[in-house]
Amino acid sequence: QVQLVESGGGLVQSGGSLRLSCTASGIIVAMNNMEWYRQAPGKQRELVAISKIDGSTEYADSMKGRSTISRDDTGNTVYLQMNSLKPDDTAVYYCHSQRWYEFWGQGTQVTVSS
Repeated sequence: QVQLVESGGGLVQSGGSLRLSCTASGIIVAMNNMEWYRQAPGKQRELVAISKIDGSTEYADSMKGRSTISRDDTGNTVYLQMNSLKPDDTAVYYCHSQRWYEFWGQGTQVTVSS
């Protein structure tokens, strides 16, 4: 059974930082493209960052320069470090794995107050 468990969300003031974690079981993070998505109320889910199998990373324009996606292959965990947070970053953040199959985590709420 595959599980992606996110943690690290919470309430933070504008300009603050958070580090989200996604710990996987049932899959090997290093053998999957690992992604962070977010969904704000009334909006579609959008891609935030990707950590690819080859080690490369990509970011949404809205998060470039303010976020870093990284992997801990030993801990089978993916992180998303977010800095200089804005109220527009308020959303539920989801972990997503993709290779032959895709899996989603349950999400973690990030709320940025102005």
